[in-house]
Amino acid sequence: MSHIQQFQGNTANGTAITVVYAQQPAVDVAVAFAFVGNDLPRLVYWGRPISAPETLVGAYDAQNPQRVSGALDYTPWPSVLPTQSESWIGADRFDVSRDGRKLFCKFTVTNISAETVEAGNAYDMTVEGGYPQWKVSDSPKATPTITATAEDAEQGVRIVWTCELDASGLMRQKASVINIGSGQLEVGKVELAYTIPADATEILTTTGHHLHERSPQRQPLTVGRFERVSMAGRPDFDATLLLSVGETGFGFTRGDVYSAHVGWSGNSVLSIERLPYTAGVLGGGEVLLGGEISLGEGEEYATPWLYGSYGTGLNEVSSRFHSYIRNVHRDWRAEHGIAAKPRPVILNTWEAVYFNHDYDTLTALADKAAESGVERFVVDDGWFGSRRDDTSGLGDWEISQDVWPDGPKSLKALADYVHGKGLEFGLWFEPEMVNPDSNMFRNHPDWVMKPTANRLPMQGRTQQVVDLTNPDAYAYVYGAMDKLVGELGIDYIKWDHNKLVTEEVSPRTGRPAAHAQTLAVYRIFHDLKAAHPGLEIESCSSGGGRIDVGILEVADRVWVSDCVDPVERADIQRYTSLLVPPEMMGEHVGDSPAHSTHRATSQEMRMAMAFFGHMGVEWNLLKQPQEDIDKLHEWVSEFKKHREWFAVDTVVHSDAADPAVRVDGCVMPNKDAAIYRFTQLTTSQTYPAAPVRLPGLDPDAVYEVSPLEVSLDLAKQDIGNGQSPLGWWTAEGVRMTGRALASYGIRPPALHPAQAVLFKVVRV
Repeated sequence: MSHIQQFQGNTANGTAITVVYAQQPAVDVAVAFAFVGNDLPRLVYWGRPISAPETLVGAYDAQNPQRVSGALDYTPWPSVLPTQSESWIGADRFDVSRDGRKLFCKFTVTNISAETVEAGNAYDMTVEGGYPQWKVSDSPKATPTITATAEDAEQGVRIVWTCELDASGLMRQKASVINIGSGQLEVGKVELAYTIPADATEILTTTGHHLHERSPQRQPLTVGRFERVSMAGRPDFDATLLLSVGETGFGFTRGDVYSAHVGWSGNSVLSIERLPYTAGVLGGGEVLLGGEISLGEGEEYATPWLYGSYGTGLNEVSSRFHSYIRNVHRDWRAEHGIAAKPRPVILNTWEAVYFNHDYDTLTALADKAAESGVERFVVDDGWFGSRRDDTSGLGDWEISQDVWPDGPKSLKALADYVHGKGLEFGLWFEPEMVNPDSNMFRNHPDWVMKPTANRLPMQGRTQQVVDLTNPDAYAYVYGAMDKLVGELGIDYIKWDHNKLVTEEVSPRTGRPAAHAQTLAVYRIFHDLKAAHPGLEIESCSSGGGRIDVGILEVADRVWVSDCVDPVERADIQRYTSLLVPPEMMGEHVGDSPAHSTHRATSQEMRMAMAFFGHMGVEWNLLKQPQEDIDKLHEWVSEFKKHREWFAVDTVVHSDAADPAVRVDGCVMPNKDAAIYRFTQLTTSQTYPAAPVRLPGLDPDAVYEVSPLEVSLDLAKQDIGNGQSPLGWWTAEGVRMTGRALASYGIRPPALHPAQAVLFKVVRV
């Protein structure tokens, strides 16, 4: 069946109507928009593919509200861009002005295009040697695409709206605003929307702070507007990756859920709003500062993509984002001829040595890292300029002769030593920030964002923000990084971002520059990776302060949180996975007690919590007994057996009734096998813990369920408190159907609090 179809007809009052129906049957999703007369489109269907899409011509009449007393002559039914001209009296979602006067636009659609765009790569997966392999398909990717041009000719404003239904099942829309009048057109807001069903009555977002990112919170959807605004020049720690709304009580495995995400790494807003008169709208967009976007005649502003994901439960919603992001990276590799490779196990030096760099210590640490199975050695902050602590030197991107003097113990010698051990070499940068106590700042005070000529924004971590919209500043930062990547043979950059971006005015233009700064960051990522094929870049922002589709499209990894305490990480990683696929999530085995919380945990718990993502180590191995090094090597070796599958697996989380436990898993695309983690965070209400459900399996298949080898011997690990053997916790395990495992579940081991085990499920 065609990916996209158009149907014409008339409404009950005789108005011409065009309905565009788009579907992606392979991922079980479809959408439909109605164009009534010359009005902007309205979303009239979002769900599973339907058997008779031609009937959607009647959807407008079926859903159109009657006029009621006390309101305008037309009861609002919001379009994709609600304005007062269509009787929307909620929060302003489209704000443009000319000559200091706000324009109230009434858009007339002048052209509709609906086609399946066959462009870009589709991919076929095969299995070779027991591991997944991808190749570009003979057929291009098919993307149902709707484009509508509309204008208010009298006021000189045109918009071009585009909506795509991606092969992942994600729906995304954007709009370009074009000045077709004389004089400057100031753009203040463009906030696009998806209408949602009436029974979507509960909101889920995440909040948090440094060391406690992405904590879930729920509330009812009531009349009024709920919004989450990010105004720190990045999404920040408390940003919600998704704004989700669904049936009351929806979870990871149950309930219809509709989620929105703004794919933008700067200032943004996600919102949901319901008026007494109308269906709710879910949407968002970039937050623009006054004077930031000023369009001359013929110029245009393009919004970021607003993504929408529908599914039964959050597992399906998140799987669409994972599929999309994975394909973006396959596209990059295909375009640049870069072969895919398993995610290298990382050792990052930060919590091992902090600023205390020296050749002998770090070469010894590299030795221990290699012994543990580590494949990538990353030198963190403190290698450059006067950077012996966080108060000075940032921005002076030259190797410190005080710490790394030229000669046999130089930073180049360390990089060569690391490469000689068969490891990749990585280096830390913070390109967007500068210390006032630095040569860069002293020599170029005009390279720093500031609201006036004589006042700097409030500092954060003794830092200010480099104005990368200034071509000279951009050239300096890019040139320094490019040079060092070439000279040292850097394989990997850890890109940090530690200051909240406030009062972001470019001295070069005198205008706010948050929008242009974000584009400049994307450009550096792109330019560096294009100049050095195979170079990978991690996005770190004081940990997890900048995670969004925009940065995920250009980065190869994100640092999820500066907190590596596995108890805290259980939910930080779980809710980060709503957007981020596991192979891009930096998950490290740290010290005990954890440096961030001082909580002591077992090594087994720390390794189990780092197992599903991009595994790494944040630990001074030089101070650990050999027994712990050997145990780490055992777990790293086990991780390497599965990591290529983790990069294609479907991530699942169970809705356990017990708030003390977590069940998380990775399931093969064909559902032939899966690995699950059971975590006992605190003491359960039942003793032992009740059986847990395993989502994501083929209900009609028979599976063998057994412990992963590293978790088999509970007594040796000393993590359990069961007083008798658990019958199925043996190398042979037990056989059950997928349906039984998903409905009544399986009894986990009785564990002490803050412990976790891994077990596998294999189709018989």
